[in-house]
Amino acid sequence: MGGGSKAAGMEKREGSRSFSPGVVLIACMTTLPILVLTLGAYHSWSLDWLRGVTVVSLKGSEDESFISSPAPEDKLLGGLLAPGFDEGSCLSRYQSALYRKASPHLPSRYLQARLRKYEAQHKKCGPGTDPYKKAIEQFKSNHSTGPMECNYIVWTPYNGLGNRMLTIASAFLYALLNNRILLIHVPKDLDDLFCEPFPETSWVLPSDFPIIDQLSSFHIRTPQSYANMLRNKVINKNSNGSLPAYVYLHLNHDYSELDKLFFCEDDQLFLKKFPWLVLKSDNYFIPALFLVPEYEEELRRLFPSRETVFHHLGRYLFHPTNTVWGMITRYYEAYLGKAEEKMGIQIRIFQFAPISSENLLDQILNCSRIENLLPEISLKGSSSSTTKAVRSKSVLVASLYSGYSEKIRDMYFEHAAAAGEIISVFQPSHEETQHTEKQTHNQKAWAEVYLLSFSDVLITSSWSTFGYMAQGLGGLKPYILALPENRNAPNPPCRRAMSMEPCFHSPPTYDCKAGKQVDKGALGPHVRHCEDVSRGLKLFD
Repeated sequence: MGGGSKAAGMEKREGSRSFSPGVVLIACMTTLPILVLTLGAYHSWSLDWLRGVTVVSLKGSEDESFISSPAPEDKLLGGLLAPGFDEGSCLSRYQSALYRKASPHLPSRYLQARLRKYEAQHKKCGPGTDPYKKAIEQFKSNHSTGPMECNYIVWTPYNGLGNRMLTIASAFLYALLNNRILLIHVPKDLDDLFCEPFPETSWVLPSDFPIIDQLSSFHIRTPQSYANMLRNKVINKNSNGSLPAYVYLHLNHDYSELDKLFFCEDDQLFLKKFPWLVLKSDNYFIPALFLVPEYEEELRRLFPSRETVFHHLGRYLFHPTNTVWGMITRYYEAYLGKAEEKMGIQIRIFQFAPISSENLLDQILNCSRIENLLPEISLKGSSSSTTKAVRSKSVLVASLYSGYSEKIRDMYFEHAAAAGEIISVFQPSHEETQHTEKQTHNQKAWAEVYLLSFSDVLITSSWSTFGYMAQGLGGLKPYILALPENRNAPNPPCRRAMSMEPCFHSPPTYDCKAGKQVDKGALGPHVRHCEDVSRGLKLFD
C-alpha cells in the first residue's frame, strides 16, 4: 500500500492525527481469537482487515546512539519518551515496546535533554497561552519587527500519509534547531490518527488561526512565498525595517531555485527574524539540513549516529490513536504474533515506472530467492521432513491490490517448502485506489505502516515514502525493489539499503558559498545518493 503522485514520484496515499484522542475499547492482548474477531466486527472493520490464510508451506563516547540495547519492555524507548502521560488516552505510546524488538539504537543523552526542553517550551508557548496570543496579535497586524518571545512554524499537509509524516518530522527537527514551536494544520482526513506527542499541551493549529482557510491553497506562485517575496523585493535580506507577518516556505518537489535558498546559511539567519513561518512540503528535507554549516555541531550532538534521525524522531512523534492501535493489536494478535519470523512486503507501482503485475511478482520472488528471504518450494509434493519441528514465518503484504498476496499464498498452498517451514501470508486491506481525502483510508494506511514496522526483514518499493516510514520506525535496512526498465524488472531485482533513513527525493543542487551547482551527494561524510532515487540524498553512517 502506498501513495502516488507526479513524475517526481511523491506518494499521495496517507494521513495523520488524534490530536484529541478519545479513550476507546481495544481487544486485550491475551484475548481468545474468537474475541479478537468479535471485537473486529464491533469496530465495523471491513472483512479485508480480517483476511489471511495460514498454510503449511512446501520449504521450508561520541556515538551515544549505540550505548546498549534497552530492556525488552522499555516503554520509554531508552529515554526518548517522557513519562507522565495518561496511558489510557494513548495506549500505543507505552505499549509499542511490547510488540517490537528492542532497538539497539538508543537516543543520545543530548537528544533526550533537548526533547525535554522542547516539551517545556511547547507547554509555555502552545495554543491558548499568553505568548501565543501575543504572537497571534502580531500576525494580525500584517507586519513584524523581529522575533518574539515565542516563534512558530506552521505545517500544512500535502500529498499522502508517508509524505506528510516525513515532512512533519522534518519540520519538527527544523523547529528544534531554531527554537520554534511546531503547530500542525489538521484537516478532517488527518483526524484521529496520531496522539498528541507533547505533554500538557497541543500541537494542533487552532481553528481560528487567521489564515487557516487559505493554507490548503498555498502553492509555488503564492505571493507570500519566500521566493516570490525575494523576487518582487517585498523583503530585503539586508534591511532592518518592518517585515511581513509571516513567510510561506514552499518546499514541494516543484520548488524553484529561489525557494531552495531556504537551505543556505545566510537565508536561515534572515528567516530567524520572522516570528511565523508556514511550511508546505512533500520532501523529507532533513539530509539537506546536515549540509547547513550553522546546524552542523548541533546535529552531531543530537544524532551521533546519523542514520537514526527518523528512527528516533518517528518513534517520538507518531503514536497511533486508540482507534488505530486497536486495528494494529487485533490484527497482530490474530495473525502475526505467534510466528517465529515476520517478513513485510510493501508494494507500490508508479505511473512513471510501469510494470505488469506478473513481472513485478517475479521480481519480488527473485529478490526473496536471491536474498534467502522466502523458502524455496519443493515440486515433489511434500517437504523433506514432516516429523521434526519446523520454523514458522508470517508474510505481511501491504498493497493497494490483493493479487500479489494471493499468488504468494497459493504458491505455498500448492507446493511444500523444501525444509517444511510454515508460511502464513496475510494482507490487511486492498483498497484498489488511493483515497488520501478519507479518514478511514488513512487510518488503515497508518495501521499497515505500523504492522510492517514489526517485521524482522522488509522488502520495499523504490521511491515509496510508505516504505520509508515502515523501515524508519522499525529500524530496518530493507531490500529495495529496483525500478523497472521498459516494463521489466532489472537484474539484480533488489538491493539492500545502506541505511534505514528515508530519501530526500528532490534536494537542492546549488552550493550557497561557491555560487554554483554541485553534487551534494559528494559534499559531506554522512550524506550520499539514495539507492532508489539517483538524484536523491540520504543520511548514513
